[in-house]
Amino acid sequence: MSIESPAELDLGSLSAFVYEELKRRLNEGSVKPGQFIDLSALGRELGMSRTPLRDAMIRLELEGFVTVYPRRGVMVRALSMEDVRDIYQIIGALEASVAERAARAFEEADADRMDELVRSMREALGADDFDSFYAANLAFHDVYLGLSENRALIDSVRIFKERLYDFPRRSAFVKEWELESTEEHAKIAALFRSRDFAAAAAYIRDVHWRFEEQERYIRRYYFAPSGTGK
Repeated sequence: MSIESPAELDLGSLSAFVYEELKRRLNEGSVKPGQFIDLSALGRELGMSRTPLRDAMIRLELEGFVTVYPRRGVMVRALSMEDVRDIYQIIGALEASVAERAARAFEEADADRMDELVRSMREALGADDFDSFYAANLAFHDVYLGLSENRALIDSVRIFKERLYDFPRRSAFVKEWELESTEEHAKIAALFRSRDFAAAAAYIRDVHWRFEEQERYIRRYYFAPSGTGK
């Protein structure tokens, strides 16, 4: 949707337009965690009333991206250690629930696709290409998440991952973590291929998305004093 065409949209579409535009700005870092959003200035810039702005802010607050302070404004939320811990627990539980129920829908082609994506992750890390690594990582999880018919679950996982990774997208990464994560993905793929879905679910929940298992890397990536993730 083009930013040049908001006047052509109805109220619901305007709200969605503002929502996507603000998420774009959060992703690129032009609106930063801890910063207040000037709704009046944003409304003038986009040429729209406060109603779609308010509706978009309500949605962003419900999803955890901003906090609305009465009579003060809207502030972009920064991730705290507690936020990351909670999000890991939630994603782990949701993804594990999909894995446990994958038996009827999972096919050999899905296992082949997971192995292919693990190879892509390794190749991307070998080239220090984090963007390609990140895309392959998300696509890997989408292989088994796509087997679920529970759209609310899939949307929830997507939103929580956006909160972890995309607002803003960090330019640096902890390569040691990503190398270890790639081997975890290979383990998950092997468990799916062997059709041991209970073990795959347990590994996803209790290792891959277990905060305590990943905490040393989480602290370096999200909370390093230099802000470089190194």
